[in-house]
Amino acid sequence: MRITKVYTKTGDKGKTRLAGGQQVWKDNLCVEAYGTVDELNASLGMVLALWQGQSQKARLAKVEGELRWIQNKLFDIGGLLATKPGESFPNMPSIGMADVTRLEGLIDGWQKELLPLREFILPGGGAIAASLHQARTICRRAERRCVSLMKKGRVDPAILIFLNRLSDALFVCARWVAHRLGEQELSWERTKST
Repeated sequence: MRITKVYTKTGDKGKTRLAGGQQVWKDNLCVEAYGTVDELNASLGMVLALWQGQSQKARLAKVEGELRWIQNKLFDIGGLLATKPGESFPNMPSIGMADVTRLEGLIDGWQKELLPLREFILPGGGAIAASLHQARTICRRAERRCVSLMKKGRVDPAILIFLNRLSDALFVCARWVAHRLGEQELSWERTKST
């Protein structure tokens, strides 16, 4: 793909085109879904940018490569969500159960170094961990948008499974990063009724 011009002025009246050329309103459910996936991808870009200033970067190196892989898979998902169901194009990306299995392997690997949770934790644990928690919440929103599409028969179930597993992976990764960097996780303190 070659992008020669950033602005086209074709969206000035509230419409855009899906990958196959179908014109839709910008608040179309497909656009909302792939837009949320794009937001998630940008949030992971912020996580990786925070890595650059990290003095203990070597301690996190194995996660950096996995987050780059996830970013690429999110681009694949965006392309799939932007394509009208039933249409295809050359070199069309795919999401499959092998991708879900890879996420599960990441979760299991990071989880081995962590103590079991005794209570819910507050999102935080340092700048990188907090950013991963934020990415997790965006991922959950992307998943909800895809559920809406699924109910209309317009999303591959593997995408939904991948996003569901990804939110779990981002949660565990946030905990793992906080642990590796020696940053404190704060437990939820239940408000006692009076």
